[in-house]
Amino acid sequence: MGYINPMVYIYFILLFPFNSNKSLFLVVAFLLGLSVDMFSDSGGAHAAACVIIAYIRPFVLRFAFGISYEHQSIKLENTAFGQRMVYIIILTLVHHFFVFLLEIFNISNILLVLRNTLFFGIFTILIITLSITFFSRKNS
Repeated sequence: MGYINPMVYIYFILLFPFNSNKSLFLVVAFLLGLSVDMFSDSGGAHAAACVIIAYIRPFVLRFAFGISYEHQSIKLENTAFGQRMVYIIILTLVHHFFVFLLEIFNISNILLVLRNTLFFGIFTILIITLSITFFSRKNS
């Protein structure tokens, strides 16, 4: 309704195959962010934030999933809920922080950046978690 808008396009970056070409992934993340920037007139903030989370994603995966990521044997819908939430929360909050930091671009408004990051982040995390839960295939 204009106050809090979820940025669910980062769902694509979160679910991009983990063992894919890293350079291609950075280019695709940039193009995704650039397409959002074109429609929202945000001056490249989404493109920069998408590239940042695409770049740090391997480190966050290693932090959240540990040894299973090292062997490229994880599927996000089959992981433990806590590990999945750590992964989603870190990348979502980093993305939102950089989007709002680049859009506002004034250090005196850091509290506004943090407030927007928190509220938009909570709503985005909720939508992404629900979509992973409802749309994942159960192997039973």
